[in-house]
Amino acid sequence: MPTAGKVGDWAFKAFTAGLGVATIYLAATFSVNVYRGLAWHSSQSLSVLNTDSYGELGINLP
Repeated sequence: MPTAGKVGDWAFKAFTAGLGVATIYLAATFSVNVYRGLAWHSSQSLSVLNTDSYGELGINLP
């Protein structure tokens, strides 16, 4: 039968393994979200330049 010390060791190992998995998951999803955000921002900037809203303001773009 395991002693209390061994049970505590296994609980600590399981806890730290869970923290490691959570850290890797959060780092991966953060990176994906940054990429998606930059892609979204880039597409928004291009769509603004392609509209004719500047012409309505009397600004002529080449």
